[in-house]
Amino acid sequence: MSIKSKLAGTTVAAALVFSNMAAQAEPLQSIGEGEGEVAIVAWPGYIERGETDKNYDWVTGFEKETGCKVTVKTAGSSDEMVSLMNGGGFDLVTASGDASVRLIRGGTVQEINMALIPDYSKVDPRLQNANWHTIDGKHFGVPWQWGANVLLYNADVFENAPQSWSVVFEEQTLPDGKSNKGRVEAYYGTIYLADAALYLMANKPELGIKDPYELTQAQFDAAVELLRGQRQIVNKYWSDVVAQMDDFTNEGVVASTSWPYQVNALRAGGKVRIGSTVPKEGATGWADTTMMHADAPHPNCAYKWLNHSLTNVAQAGTASWFGSVPAVTSSCEDPILGGNGCVVNGAQLFARIHFWKTPEKDCPTQGGACVPYKDWVAAVQSVQSGQ
Repeated sequence: MSIKSKLAGTTVAAALVFSNMAAQAEPLQSIGEGEGEVAIVAWPGYIERGETDKNYDWVTGFEKETGCKVTVKTAGSSDEMVSLMNGGGFDLVTASGDASVRLIRGGTVQEINMALIPDYSKVDPRLQNANWHTIDGKHFGVPWQWGANVLLYNADVFENAPQSWSVVFEEQTLPDGKSNKGRVEAYYGTIYLADAALYLMANKPELGIKDPYELTQAQFDAAVELLRGQRQIVNKYWSDVVAQMDDFTNEGVVASTSWPYQVNALRAGGKVRIGSTVPKEGATGWADTTMMHADAPHPNCAYKWLNHSLTNVAQAGTASWFGSVPAVTSSCEDPILGGNGCVVNGAQLFARIHFWKTPEKDCPTQGGACVPYKDWVAAVQSVQSGQ
């Protein structure tokens, strides 16, 4: 299925979501003087001020220019982001597609006045009206970065990149002659069930999976069963990026789903030879959107950051540091990305990525009879707890 078809396929479901949303406050009509602070919930590595590496800083200049001090709360999963935003006190969140619709539906985030975002036309056209942040023509965020969930592997164990996700899903002998049992990891987030569905979509076509986020009960049960089998070989489920890097460096883990951030950091550390790939089945991934809380305590500073987020210093800096692809395609030409940085980060993979989105009961590909997200949560928790 083409990416265009996948994006269009959830428009009906998104419209139904919109009809059930809580009433939204009117968006800001003009940007005034900043309140002195902007509080952001973000993925690790998304908001850097040069403390780890002075070459990566897209915060200090913003603070000096606007007087808005940036505070950041990092989160390791979309569920954690939704929980933090629902708790209030934050202005913005860098939400992935499996969080954004939930935030919109719950009235947690507000519509963005696009007249106050003058550089929006520079955003990749494939992202400008994507249905994970645009509903019934209304925008609830500004695209930030996107990328694939990659297969991270130890290059001393795999001389050549693994060709299939089977190395983390099924017990087998690896190229070094040893079993993969106890040497692979999996992501702890609920949405990881879609990775299992994607693997089955390619390797068990008789299941009829058309979209890894839109599963009938039978398809869902098959994905859960695959995860139960995987439970027997995983070393652990990772949630903390630093902990996962330590597992590859010191704990004998040799393969796992991961993010480009860990790939870059491990390579920079130089303690273990690392490779990453998107196997033949394709990959799940994230197209993140900066969304504004409905009761943002610092709305003027929040809008100032939304505009800053589309500048080259923020877009290219984040892409170079995290290993993502910027939402503003012209940022790929920034020197910090070294000319071909966007290709290295997977800009050519857009059509092979199945971007995270919230599973809904009403789903276009299966005639409106899919397993809803609450059941995903229960199943993944059961599997990971060994029940």
